[in-house]
Amino acid sequence: MTKHFDLLCIGGGSGGVATANRAASYGARVALVESGRMGGTCVNVGCVPKKIMWTAGQFAHAFEDAAGFGFSVTPHEFHWSRLKAARDIYVANLNGGYERNLRKNGVEIIGGRAKLTGPKSVEVAGETITADHILIAVGGRPKVPAIPGAELGITSDGFFELAEQPRRLAVVGAGYIAVEIGGLMRALGSEVTQCLRRDHFLHNFDRSLRTSLMEHMQADGIRFATHFTPARLERIGRELWLHGEDGTKQGPFDAVMWAIGREPVTDALGLDAAGVATDERGCVPTDAFQDTNVAGIHAVGDVTGHDELTPVAIAAGRRLADRLFDGQSDRRLAYENIATVVFSHPPIGTVGLTEHDALARFGPDTQVYETRFGPMSHAFVQRMVKTTMKLVVAGPEQRIVGCHVIGPGADEMMQGFAVAVRMGATKRDFDDTVAIHPTAAEELVTMKTARPAQADPG
Repeated sequence: MTKHFDLLCIGGGSGGVATANRAASYGARVALVESGRMGGTCVNVGCVPKKIMWTAGQFAHAFEDAAGFGFSVTPHEFHWSRLKAARDIYVANLNGGYERNLRKNGVEIIGGRAKLTGPKSVEVAGETITADHILIAVGGRPKVPAIPGAELGITSDGFFELAEQPRRLAVVGAGYIAVEIGGLMRALGSEVTQCLRRDHFLHNFDRSLRTSLMEHMQADGIRFATHFTPARLERIGRELWLHGEDGTKQGPFDAVMWAIGREPVTDALGLDAAGVATDERGCVPTDAFQDTNVAGIHAVGDVTGHDELTPVAIAAGRRLADRLFDGQSDRRLAYENIATVVFSHPPIGTVGLTEHDALARFGPDTQVYETRFGPMSHAFVQRMVKTTMKLVVAGPEQRIVGCHVIGPGADEMMQGFAVAVRMGATKRDFDDTVAIHPTAAEELVTMKTARPAQADPG
């Protein structure tokens, strides 16, 4: 007998789980199909294990910095295997928690891979399942370059499987995953080479952020191979060598990690059978309400190809459930002013438009307030870490359209300032806010001197 549901979620990652739980809370009959571990990229090979590794890197820096504050730090060793074991247990507990919560809410979990057979039906392990609404939330996977020897490298997925710490690591890529893993691995003692096609990374971030981060990473001992495009990866004995299109080579390395982007997991989903349109990347476009071109089929998360962040998938999915099953007809996610953090060393927090994009949108009325200083947390240490802050304002009212911070604590302070930016705060609102002293964050409400915005030459 064919099972029928009000909502069938394909994918047990952040977006699928959030949508399923919210829909079930309204009394909808919901099923969720997942072929792997519950929690998707974020829980298993993304945000969660990455943040654990990043925190370990922070501890390593703290040991290094403690002497400046009067501590005699005895020699210490880092044990990769201990951290990996503890991290894997933590992640496994989250997997179980996701499943228990879904079942508690009445969501039926179906193991296997789903394939669409029509606009209202899917097939899982030979069984046909129908639903009034189908949600595509299958997420993405890391890309691997189409070059000889690429299989000798690992992706971010493989990084979390490493049983031993590579002492010499090459990270190929220029996105946030590349700089996060490169930074944490250097903090934990590995020799790191970052391979970039351009002369900079984080191309879509504000210029001040990426410039400052590169300075810090170089000061920490990370080597950059700029204008380098891999042509092949070769193993000689136990060593890996990267050969570039220009004839140069980088190495030797114990591991090479590809961090060249991600692609949607839609190739075996049977989208053609349901008439669901995809773009040239294989992503599933949606309208503002997460609807695809086929009535009753929706999509959230990384598979849509934009704003690929866990909280975005969760927020979009919950709002979709609100609209479909609680009568909130206008409920949808506003994709403007979504804050994000890069867990680099030091971390980046950002919300709104870059200086370059604000100038393009608002013209010569765009101004910038910017400061760079040494935070008190690093006033007495040899490893000086600078903080850079930037406010981008537009129009005669000086509405804040961009807020960008790199430095200790940037990851935590950005959440509150993101609320202010989303609410349309002006520079006067910031000026009229009493500063919390002594903190780094107070600089965001005390900056006085503006300059005209400038285009990004990169």
